[in-house]
Amino acid sequence: MIEVSNSNFLIALGVTTAAGLATGLGSLMVIFAKQPNARLLAFGLAFAAGAMVYVSLTEILDKAVQAFTNAYGGQLGFTWGTLSFLGGLLCIVAIDRLVPNPHERLEVDDPYFREHNTSYIRRVGLLTAIAITAHNFPEGLATFFATLENPGVGLPLAFAIAIHNIPEGIAIAVPVYFATNNKLYAFLACLLSGLAEPIGALFGYAVLRPYLSEPVFGVVFGLIAGVMVFLALDELLPAAKRYAKGHETVYGLVSGMAALAVSLVLFKW
Repeated sequence: MIEVSNSNFLIALGVTTAAGLATGLGSLMVIFAKQPNARLLAFGLAFAAGAMVYVSLTEILDKAVQAFTNAYGGQLGFTWGTLSFLGGLLCIVAIDRLVPNPHERLEVDDPYFREHNTSYIRRVGLLTAIAITAHNFPEGLATFFATLENPGVGLPLAFAIAIHNIPEGIAIAVPVYFATNNKLYAFLACLLSGLAEPIGALFGYAVLRPYLSEPVFGVVFGLIAGVMVFLALDELLPAAKRYAKGHETVYGLVSGMAALAVSLVLFKW
């Protein structure tokens, strides 16, 4: 069994909590901003997608393969790492099918919300919060374990997830604010949804802690890589494309990859 120090545990939990609570920033955009900057949001979402894809395929997946290699040798290590990555893709696809994430349909200036009664909008807000909260559990687990093993990988990943959480905060805050006309309720609803990330991390750690070993780390990192790539391609890039009015998506994607590449190089010095 691999031992984890208290300091590493606290750092990983703190980073995961900070990333999750970024949903609160999304609520502030709804509450205080008259009109969010759509092009900047598109760039930010694509930036997060590029960062997540790059770090998943170059660092996290590599760590899965290396962990399995340490346990079983090179050939089996690569095989099990790849299978774990594919398993992560299948897991998040299953979650997405069972609990679809509705935030791509919830925009600040959508007249849909103004045309329906308050009780219906409140129901939409509740269902949205539940769906996004369910999606936040695996994100929290990914951030936590990546930071636990190597803060140099976990911190950039947490930053990318934090950017990703901002539009999710908007998705929750819009129906809650329109239904209740209460800024505090909208803000608290976003924070509670964001807390699903550290809760998911703690639950996963509590379950896996007695079994932490090279193969277990390999499975976890392989699953994380698959989940992050799926989220980037299925949620972030399509959302960025919707808000974009020019080349913000590709510029953000390339910038996110470049930023992660440079940050990982600096962390290795």
